[in-house]
Amino acid sequence: MKRELLKKSLRSREKLFGAWVSYAEPSITETFAKAGFDFLAIDMEHSTITLPEAKAIITSSQSHGVPCFPRPVSHSNDYIKPLLEFGADGMLIQMVNNSDDVKKLINHIKYPPIGNRSYGVNRAQGYGFDFDSYINNWNKNSIFMIQVESIEAVKNIESILSNDEIDGVMIGPYDISGSLGVPGQLDHPDVINASKKVIEACEKYGKSCGTQLNDPNLKNIDGLFELGYTFAILGSDLFILWKWAETMKGIMTNFKNK
Repeated sequence: MKRELLKKSLRSREKLFGAWVSYAEPSITETFAKAGFDFLAIDMEHSTITLPEAKAIITSSQSHGVPCFPRPVSHSNDYIKPLLEFGADGMLIQMVNNSDDVKKLINHIKYPPIGNRSYGVNRAQGYGFDFDSYINNWNKNSIFMIQVESIEAVKNIESILSNDEIDGVMIGPYDISGSLGVPGQLDHPDVINASKKVIEACEKYGKSCGTQLNDPNLKNIDGLFELGYTFAILGSDLFILWKWAETMKGIMTNFKNK
């Protein structure tokens, strides 16, 4: 039910909030879920979270009524299939560059006749108890989100978003800046214009569009929505700990140098 409601919210381009989970400890996921996020995403691309650890995170998130999307390390079905069988509510796929990428991913994620996902029994299907309900509703209720992270994807954004199976887009400005030859320069005019092109295309095709804020506050979040974004990922457990540790380092250094 939560999955279905979230999908409708994404398609309606409502304001939504998510957070990244980069550490495997399920208690972190449960703490985040208690905060009332609309969804949690598992960063398996830039972390060492394993498939069994991802299953525990998915379970922890869903036990508190929060849909959960893994971001697998690659487009390979060797990662996507087990994550779906574990019960993920959908997928957030990194580095989608063209319509061919979209079609291949849909084949992995959706059941026939839309895709080629094979039928099986695991946690997703309630270990058999929910099999009929799951397979009959998955194609219409599952969530497929992509990341636009390269200038190639920006150039192909119209053909990418013409596929109706896509529910949302997350813009990755760091990777876009790298592909433009200005790595890390997020305020560079070329990076801003590329992001605007994606935001406008998402509005045209009725897709939710978001990005991550590493330093979320009321001003930054308000500015993000004013630009035309419809969802915000408010940092991650890794960034929270890093920033806290950085602050504590400064405090300790200050006292030690007195």
